[in-house]
Amino acid sequence: MNKIKSTAISMLRDNIDTDIIIPKNFLKTTKSTGFGDVVFYPWRYDEEGEAREEFPLNKFKDKGAQILIAGDNFGCGSSREHAAWALQDYGFRVVIAGGYSPIFYMNWINNLNLPIILNEKSRKELASLGTDEEIIVDLEKNQIEAGDKIYEFQIEKGFREKLLKGQDSIDEILEYEDEIENYEREHNI
Repeated sequence: MNKIKSTAISMLRDNIDTDIIIPKNFLKTTKSTGFGDVVFYPWRYDEEGEAREEFPLNKFKDKGAQILIAGDNFGCGSSREHAAWALQDYGFRVVIAGGYSPIFYMNWINNLNLPIILNEKSRKELASLGTDEEIIVDLEKNQIEAGDKIYEFQIEKGFREKLLKGQDSIDEILEYEDEIENYEREHNI
């Protein structure tokens, strides 16, 4: 992931937890796909399972948004990688929030997606853009370009490299395959 150019969907609510992102009744599989239609299920659908047309993910579904703008403490609650899978399966690759649950933050990165932390003022400015306006997220430059404004963001160098290379945890380990084999040989493992 170097650069994403996309529209955004805004849900500037604080404390969006993993039970809202993907309710427990959908956690019956270890496959990482098939969750896009049930992400945010309690907010997206009524008690009869009918789509709430005013909900942003339903209202702007055809826009192909890859960026979600949220409030503070995104992904809090119980630990479930399914939350990252559900957002990714919907099409999101970037979440811009005021902060994250540490477990969700790592799950999002480990699935090769970008968590960005921005202050409330910047998030509100981005959220005020029309749903047809594209935002450019440039990981190489650590910046977001929206219209004539530039927003800088920080991400730990190791995570940034992982995302730029598109490497999951196994790929990272395999970079050291020769060293591992040498160690095993030297220690008769």
